[in-house]
Amino acid sequence: MIKSSNYIALHHGSLVVENLDRALYFFCRILGMQQNKQRPDMAFEGAWLDIGTQQIHLLKLPRTEFYPPSGAPGHAGRDRHLAIFVRDIDTISNSLQEHQIAFTMSRSGRQALFCRDPDGNGLEFIQQ
Repeated sequence: MIKSSNYIALHHGSLVVENLDRALYFFCRILGMQQNKQRPDMAFEGAWLDIGTQQIHLLKLPRTEFYPPSGAPGHAGRDRHLAIFVRDIDTISNSLQEHQIAFTMSRSGRQALFCRDPDGNGLEFIQQ
């Protein structure tokens, strides 16, 4: 039996995006993440984003029935999502407000913010 202590950290999570330029604008310009330029040449377009010692991999793929553009819960915490520790949640909420991007705060009272990227992927930012 594998023990949970075998796991060290999350290396990366992948998000499916339809428009890579739009996704990069959101993640890099609005959220301030850095694109990792060392992504190898692959059979499909995409990008790697560095977040601390982990990464988000953006995969440019056509939308399918598994990624419907509508019908997702309004609060991204009740849907598939990536959760990312941040030092200052106000910086993120201010940038989202400035760009008129909807978000919700955690309903539990935690310092956590939920939003969606332009492709509907759920994101959670938790102030540590």
